[in-house]
Amino acid sequence: MGGAMRFDGRVAIVTGAGAGLGRAHALGLAARGARVVVNDLGAATDGSGASSDAARAVVAEIRAAGGHAMANGANVTDAAQVRAMVDAAIAEWGRVDILVNNAGILRDKTFAKMDMADFRLVTDVHLMGSAICTHAVWRHMCERGYGRIAFTTSASGVYGNFGQANYGAAKAGVVGLMNVLAQEGAKYDVRVNTLAPTAATRMTEGLLPPDALALLAPDTITPGLLMLVCDDAPTKMILGAGAGCFTETRITETAGVALTGDDLTPEGVLANLSRIRDPEGAQEMPNAFAQTRKYARMAAAARGLPTPWPTETNE
Repeated sequence: MGGAMRFDGRVAIVTGAGAGLGRAHALGLAARGARVVVNDLGAATDGSGASSDAARAVVAEIRAAGGHAMANGANVTDAAQVRAMVDAAIAEWGRVDILVNNAGILRDKTFAKMDMADFRLVTDVHLMGSAICTHAVWRHMCERGYGRIAFTTSASGVYGNFGQANYGAAKAGVVGLMNVLAQEGAKYDVRVNTLAPTAATRMTEGLLPPDALALLAPDTITPGLLMLVCDDAPTKMILGAGAGCFTETRITETAGVALTGDDLTPEGVLANLSRIRDPEGAQEMPNAFAQTRKYARMAAAARGLPTPWPTETNE
């Protein structure tokens, strides 16, 4: 074990930080020395309404404990407001080192009953809001040669959850965004990760049994978030977190099969489904082109042809 994790001198923006997980993240960063922009639109869980009271209350908590913070009410779906938030942080503290994309809303219904306006709004907040906030700090971080960005996904996006087609689609989307940005940010030491939390918050109120509420408090998750944005953070990691439990979710691909000749038919694919789905030998793909190389090698081997790309490369 090393020394205590500190964020002295670091500047962090936490969206949706007026309550729940965002509040816990903001307080956790500030307690360890970070200067924190506490962003919260102050909307209800369905995205309606707006108030700065929640963000100001968290700022007051941080300042009362001797920390440094400012409140901000930018709507994460509004690029101009987000740009102004980032500019205000840089004007006050000189830079932005950490971005925690946490803001979100829920409008749950089965897909058959869901209005497409509600689908669009939820994806706008979770996915587009995360992209807009990240884009606003991206060039600044790359130019400075340092950045830590955390997205927030959900088991609903990774595994699915009944009645949350909009939320699940948005939360799966941020994983795809992380996968690309972790590659693009690597040479600038901009590390990009995703937190997959399960917590008792306003958004899960009524969904969890009473005896689970105390176990799933937001502050049991924040230690994982702090790890994802520290100096020694990994990159391209999906960290599951809840009740003090931490896991890693990985997207893997099975070894699969190469079909040729008369077997290269829909019937052949179906007949080989058990082999295609066999998890033995499954591996992560470092990028999309790695999958292309894998398939070309498998196909060449199955046909007795020379192997394309005989040496491994991640380029």
